[in-house]
Order: sequence, then C-alpha cells, then structure tokens
Amino acid sequence: EVQLQASGGGLVQAGGSLRLSCAASGFTFDDYAIGWFRQAPGTERDWVSCISNSDGSTYYADSVKGRFTISSDNAKNTENMVYLQMNSLKPEDTAVYHCAADSSIMRMRRGDMDYWGKGTQVTVSS
Repeated sequence: EVQLQASGGGLVQAGGSLRLSCAASGFTFDDYAIGWFRQAPGTERDWVSCISNSDGSTYYADSVKGRFTISSDNAKNTENMVYLQMNSLKPEDTAVYHCAADSSIMRMRRGDMDYWGKGTQVTVSS
C-alpha cells in the first residue's frame, strides 16, 4: 500500500521557518519523483517543489524559489523521507501542504501525480 504522510506544519510568524517531512512507503522510492503541493481554501492546488530520486535534480515554483529547499533521505532501511525546509515564510504561504509521488518529474511539475497523501496545515501570521 502506497503511503505518503506529511508532517511538521504549524503556526509561525511571517519571516519564520518550518520544516515539513514526508514519509513515503509502498513503492520503489528511487524510481519516483517526490514533490510538494499546497492548497489554500477556495483556491486550486499549486505545485511547490519536487525532487528526482534518480538523479537528485530539484525544481521550485517561482513563488518559493530562494526560500524553500527540498531534500531527500533514503539512507534508512525502512523509511524514505523527503523534507521541505521553508524559510522567510509569508502569509501567502498559508495552505495545506501535501506530498506526492510520480514516476515522471516533468509530469509532476505540470501538476500531475500518481500518488497523493494527507496534508499538513501551515499557517503564517502577519
């Protein structure tokens, strides 16, 4: 069973930082790109960032470039993790953040994904 569980969200003041974690299991981690999407109430889902586990390449939406950093850790034998370090947070970053997996990083950059997990709420106060 594929599982993607995001955690690490919370309430932070503008300018602050949060680190989101995504625990991935149930699929061959190295064969997939893992990404982060976010969705605020009343808005469409937005792609934020993704990482290729095959070659380590990373991509960011323009709105978060220079502030967010995605990384992957599959050194553990039993749990594969992807992180999103979010710095210099802004109120417009407020959303539910989900992690997702897709066999094609280019598809993910277009907003598609094979698997999608439960999200974690990030709230940035002004």
